[in-house]
Amino acid sequence: MYVPPSARALDEDERELVELARRTIDAHTYAGPDEDGIHTMGAAVMAADYRMFAGVNLYHFTGGPCAELVALGAARAGGARQMRCIVAVGNHGRGVVGPCGRDRQVFVDYYPTMRVIVPTPAGPMSVIAADLMPLTQRWTPDGMNGLDPSLYQDPETAGPPIIRFDPRYLEAVRSGVKTKTTRFQDRAQLGPARLVFASDPEVVLPADVTDIRHCLVSDLTDQDAQAEGLATATELRAGLKGHYPDLAATDEVDVVTFQTNDGAGARRPDEPASGLRGVGTAPTW
Repeated sequence: MYVPPSARALDEDERELVELARRTIDAHTYAGPDEDGIHTMGAAVMAADYRMFAGVNLYHFTGGPCAELVALGAARAGGARQMRCIVAVGNHGRGVVGPCGRDRQVFVDYYPTMRVIVPTPAGPMSVIAADLMPLTQRWTPDGMNGLDPSLYQDPETAGPPIIRFDPRYLEAVRSGVKTKTTRFQDRAQLGPARLVFASDPEVVLPADVTDIRHCLVSDLTDQDAQAEGLATATELRAGLKGHYPDLAATDEVDVVTFQTNDGAGARRPDEPASGLRGVGTAPTW
């Protein structure tokens, strides 16, 4: 069986998405085991800001919508504009089911860098939507577009490394009030980076990581806190504890100093130069 190059094991958020789809169809199926019915598939989609929306299929001989399309419609109705991941699950314990050809074309046309959870010989994995339609053309309201090789690049690796932030830090970073971020078990590297704020749609700020200091939580300083827009190291440690309840004073963290690129501004990740669509829940402190 062909497994696309972007395939990877599910992360915690993706496993939660699968569970939501399973719960949805188990609660609302309209068929017994081994029976056809109106509602036999559940789907769940995760937006850029990690909100999740669910739907079920509506079978009809004229071509009723698949569960994935219902979930996408529900997400849009809920205000989501950029999708992070999608999955479909069959009723009565059938597990993850791969999308049909029509759904794959829809994904490529509207969300080519969204991840799709599919069954593989190694178990469910997530792949980039465009990888499910090799050498395809995209449709837009203006007509068919030619092959775009950039669609087949994994957005997580096609470009500078990603550092994720909660969207509440966006203005502090933009204004220069916040120039450091303290990370636990989330390594950064010196050089160009993409600062990603998990809003919907995601906001991306190009930046440079200028320094990385490894230290114990107990060694964080007031200066570290002030570079994060806080007052004291005690306040910084309390904030970290909120993100990592099991964090101990003897744990090692990375204090990452960064500088946004002046004049570059923010851009939406679906704009041509970005190629960004991240997955996962990296620390956001």
